[in-house]
Amino acid sequence: MNRIASTLQEYQSKKKTIIVPYITPEFPVKGTTVPLILALEKSGAGMIEVGIPFSDPLADGPTIQHSSEIAISNGATLRRVLELIAEARTQTTIPLILMGYINPILNYGIEKFLQDAKKSGVDGLIIPDMPPEESDEFRLQCLKNELSNIFLIAPTSSEERIRYIDSISTDFTYCVSVTGVTGAKNSFDDGFDIFLTRVKKNTTKPFVVGFGIKSKEQIKHISTFANGAVVGSALLQAISEKKNIDDAVSGARQFFSSLV
Repeated sequence: MNRIASTLQEYQSKKKTIIVPYITPEFPVKGTTVPLILALEKSGAGMIEVGIPFSDPLADGPTIQHSSEIAISNGATLRRVLELIAEARTQTTIPLILMGYINPILNYGIEKFLQDAKKSGVDGLIIPDMPPEESDEFRLQCLKNELSNIFLIAPTSSEERIRYIDSISTDFTYCVSVTGVTGAKNSFDDGFDIFLTRVKKNTTKPFVVGFGIKSKEQIKHISTFANGAVVGSALLQAISEKKNIDDAVSGARQFFSSLV
């Protein structure tokens, strides 16, 4: 059993909601990545989603776009991100999931990327702009490298498509709370509960909910439907003005602790 599956099983057995922070490597300052991963684990994170900085992140709102720009200026290339994950892996067993767009992976070389991702200690991949229907070969290569694939379910997804995405995702699916880009929101749309009810009815694997989550109250509400929640933009906003590693880590720990 891989780290993702065993973690999900552990949380389910304890009837606990898994909270998954999203971080942008080397944001807000260079050198923050590994200390941030370790601090978030100690603060109660169940898994950690690590973004691959990209110059044109189509699914991301202003906060993550800005963090990607800073990260790139701080040297967070795809190769460097894998090196940082390898460094973190020597100190933690928490599941680490890469979320990024297909172009940097194509430039790196898919086969080489998947091999290096496995060696570095990556557990799974979320590629938002890779159509599930065109993912057969990619998923086969991931299987060979023991990497999980997590696909997105959107509010516009039909029940048939929800079942399909559930069937091809390795350990769990990622349920997008809104149609649009990432970004912290004060409340969910009126159809939010109906949407999550449809997802729960048409999935057999665990699922987490992301995009727009910023508070403990939202996570408690989500926990009545889903197995977990992803918090990204709100966390990045909480540390965006920090000028050194210690302050960034302290700010992340303080914010994340308020969610658990």
